[in-house]
Amino acid sequence: MSATSTLHALWKFAGGHPDFLRHLQFTGASAQLPSVFQVGDIASASIAAQALMAAQIWHQRGGAVQQVCIDQRHALAMFRSERYLRLDGQAQADPWSPIAGYYQCGDGRWIQLHTNFPHHRDGVLKLLQCADDRAAVAQAISGWQAAELESQLAQAGMCASMIRTPQEWQAHAQARAIAALPLFEIERIGDAPPRPFSDICTTQNARPLSGLKVLDLSRVIAAPVAARCLAQHGADVLAISAAHLPNIMPLLIDTGRGKRSAQLDLREDSGRAQLHHLLRDTDVFLQAYRPGALSAQGFSAQEMAQQYPGIIHVSLSAYGHVGPWAERRGFDSLVQSASGIAFEEGQVAGLAGPGKLPCQALDHATGYLAAFATMLALQKRAQEGGSWQVRVSLAQTGHWLQSMARRGLHENAAELSPAEIAASLQVSNSAYGQISAVSPVEQMSATPAYFDKPPVPLGTHSAQW
Repeated sequence: MSATSTLHALWKFAGGHPDFLRHLQFTGASAQLPSVFQVGDIASASIAAQALMAAQIWHQRGGAVQQVCIDQRHALAMFRSERYLRLDGQAQADPWSPIAGYYQCGDGRWIQLHTNFPHHRDGVLKLLQCADDRAAVAQAISGWQAAELESQLAQAGMCASMIRTPQEWQAHAQARAIAALPLFEIERIGDAPPRPFSDICTTQNARPLSGLKVLDLSRVIAAPVAARCLAQHGADVLAISAAHLPNIMPLLIDTGRGKRSAQLDLREDSGRAQLHHLLRDTDVFLQAYRPGALSAQGFSAQEMAQQYPGIIHVSLSAYGHVGPWAERRGFDSLVQSASGIAFEEGQVAGLAGPGKLPCQALDHATGYLAAFATMLALQKRAQEGGSWQVRVSLAQTGHWLQSMARRGLHENAAELSPAEIAASLQVSNSAYGQISAVSPVEQMSATPAYFDKPPVPLGTHSAQW
């Protein structure tokens, strides 16, 4: 495999115009980060695919065909963007909870806890009946069978996963459900007249997604990356959060570039009413709640399609929308653990326990794939009309990564050097202070990708277009 062949497969799957592939070039060293998986290829290809789709939309809006270049090492830096964020020159505190990570159970099997949100940490400690201390957690877990603890934590709504081998995952009902799905889904869910793209190429400062309105109801990495990606091509992105929901500040800053931020409490009638008001003029509704969570509040994809014809509804989940784990909470590292990725990385690295990918590759790749699929859905709306649903999941992206040939851990691999990292960064001022963060990877000859707004504290703006 290579970034080029991976991109060509993505572009063909999406039905992109083949002529546009001639206008994309991969530059820079092809060395990947040390891993048995093709993380470099999916980084470069997923970023390239959405950039090329933005260029295609620009052309459809009257602009000239443009050249797109993707530096492969810059793409790897972007897949680690949260690591390289600096505020006033200072690195940010590690967002990982002290008790998060891998533990060995009484049956010798390993389990991973994800406790970065306070309510997840507190729920795990309540079930384990132990102190908030890594040694105490390890002692408590040593008395459990791994599968039973995973099951009990899931029933309690907590976030954990037993470490499985690839073979165990392939035999699992959830893996079989994921294997029956494509990498991402774009489904017409309602009728509406076509909404052709307006011809804006001669408008000053116009970009491929100028004039399009995106609501971003998501947290952490994957879905916020998708919305950030749409913002860097000119979309008006309004991030909607709520005061009672926890956030991780470095991730909020990194993925908040290019967005405005408002708060609505969807538990309240007034919050739901204001969201409905926003939806009247929304083009893309992007959410990463568990499947069914927003439906309970009256915001299912089908209800939106009926009330707001022509809307693009984008759903990002951990394990997909079908199968016994469809409603299970999850994060990138947990999907790695459940699916055998962590097992393979640990085996190849010669570790006593599980390993992990050298970056949050499932998060970032899923975010770029979601942006790619969203732009494809916007094209379908422009040409065919209709309301559309886009579905992506970390597990589907993991299945894609696992379908690729393995490589040697250090085969054509090299860690990013300080010089490479520095070359990928850009500095800007914000309400948080001076921010140094990874700049957009794609170099586009006619419509450079950039963030026209700095990240802002939650709730800075009113919930209005």
